[in-house]
Amino acid sequence: MSHSHGVVRHISWVAISFLAIAAPILRGRAKSGAEDLPTADQIVARYIEARGGEAKIRSIRTAIYRGVYREGDFVSPGAAMALMRPYYKLVGDPDKLSFEFREGYDGSAWEYYGNPGIVVRTVGPAAAAARHGLAIDGPLMDYRQKGTTITVLGIEPIAGRPAYRLLVRMRDGFEEEEFVDTETALLVAERKVAPVHAFGKAIASETRFGDYRPVQGVRFAHSDREVEIATGKVLNEMSWTSITVNQEIDPAVFSPPVFTRTPLQRLLDQLYLERTDIQAVLWSYHEFRRVHPAIETDEGIQVIGYQILKMGDHSSAVALLKANASDYPRSSGAAFALGRAHQTAGNLSESRVEFQRALSLDPGNKRAAEALRNLPD
Repeated sequence: MSHSHGVVRHISWVAISFLAIAAPILRGRAKSGAEDLPTADQIVARYIEARGGEAKIRSIRTAIYRGVYREGDFVSPGAAMALMRPYYKLVGDPDKLSFEFREGYDGSAWEYYGNPGIVVRTVGPAAAAARHGLAIDGPLMDYRQKGTTITVLGIEPIAGRPAYRLLVRMRDGFEEEEFVDTETALLVAERKVAPVHAFGKAIASETRFGDYRPVQGVRFAHSDREVEIATGKVLNEMSWTSITVNQEIDPAVFSPPVFTRTPLQRLLDQLYLERTDIQAVLWSYHEFRRVHPAIETDEGIQVIGYQILKMGDHSSAVALLKANASDYPRSSGAAFALGRAHQTAGNLSESRVEFQRALSLDPGNKRAAEALRNLPD
């Protein structure tokens, strides 16, 4: 069973709006082309009018986006996302709920994995990714009420056209730059510095927005393309084939599914909640194994160990996955999971040993082979 590829794709999918821990954007000098620039409020007012006006924008209560997402060779023709006021978000289609994977925001960020059947309330980069893309109105409208500040940095060309360069700083310290076309007053680009994947390094990227079309009197961008600034590499592309607004949506779809936990699923929930306390994690794990010796825990522990690692609790993840690898010495997946935990924690020699062990147990383990190739010498 593969735990990383689907997870990584979904996480980077969220980057359609958003993936992130903020790092300060490297700000160079932008040429204004004029001594006097409009204020942030004047630019935002023009942007609101260009979208269709405040009244029409506020009249939109829900929005469902459906389209095609591309990331390298991966293509998702059924990509979807739903937003609802005041702050609800679902990555997925509210009319066709997935029982394999979902994520969203209902007051806090969450992720659901159908196999092995867990719900995690996220923190760190995953939570930041979710909360930075909640507003139907976008990042500029009502910015003060959202705890955001906007600084006008100047004018810079985007695709050969002048655009106002705005530094947008959110209440949690996350910074991104928004570019508003000086003529059309539409948002045409966004720059940020953030990790692309759960364990990836922060990179500077630029997203271009285009194909604006009216939906019930409000103009929405129907395409975006994110590119790594340093290399020009295309990170992902999104083409919205339809945007449906003001459809009634049950608020429950923005929360994780409710289901009765098996004993193993209860253990995984408990381990995730205890993740900041290594001794509590190990005690719960070993007691469960003692009381339920017939229950196979390997794959479930690999998944929850990954989630603990993703939240930044490296020591607990390493300790838990080490115990799992000891209990399942013939499991290539357990060895790979421990190797990934060591690598994330900076223990490169230990990670190399575990990746090599994973390959010796299963020469066809492509994840271990790739991880071993990518380890620095």
